[in-house]
Amino acid sequence: MANKLNSLAHTKWLCKYHIVFIPKYRRKVIYNQYRRDLKDYLKLLCKYKGVEIIEGHLMPDHVHLLVSIPPKLSVAQFMGYLKGKSALMMFDHHANLKYRFGNRHFWAEGYYVSTVGLNESTIRKYIRDQEKHDQAIDKLTTVEYSDPFKGK
Repeated sequence: MANKLNSLAHTKWLCKYHIVFIPKYRRKVIYNQYRRDLKDYLKLLCKYKGVEIIEGHLMPDHVHLLVSIPPKLSVAQFMGYLKGKSALMMFDHHANLKYRFGNRHFWAEGYYVSTVGLNESTIRKYIRDQEKHDQAIDKLTTVEYSDPFKGK
């Protein structure tokens, strides 16, 4: 799978990117109904642009995607399109979000992106196990500390 080349009219390409982006103020809004709808919107928008989602995971406060973007699209173009259109679709379908996210700002500015190269299996595993890792860390940090001002 890592060496599968795609092709355009005069081009053979293998451009895979690991992308992470967050909701505005890192609000934990990607739950239940919103999660299902957002997943459908992201899939639909990627299909429109010819972008293949290899792996993806919607965390409560961020989105991980491993995508294959054709070289005719820059990553910046694609992310502007994806975040802009998905925000509009969310606000059109869920009118109550307009009051929580004033002025139609659903996503925070910016995103993290790295090229995958031949490390695809490592990145896929990381995306798949991200939630399990976060839950394990939360379980390890459940120590309650005593108040130093109350003594003992």
